[in-house]
Amino acid sequence: MMLEPSIDSLQKQIKSKYTLVTLSARRARELKQGSAPMIDNPISSQQVGVALEEIDCGKLTYSQAENIQERTETT
Repeated sequence: MMLEPSIDSLQKQIKSKYTLVTLSARRARELKQGSAPMIDNPISSQQVGVALEEIDCGKLTYSQAENIQERTETT
């Protein structure tokens, strides 16, 4: 059984498997609560599958904040 989209295809969009899991789980939760899919005619009937399809199509991404708060040292 071949899963679509493949992990290789997904990792072209999001490099970290851990980020991929977290992002897809959050989006699946939104879909379960009634949010509309960002893609037309999703193949999957499961929310996680739809979230992964959205990632694969480039509709669902994330941004990483760098240096959210700088640390200051006092001496």
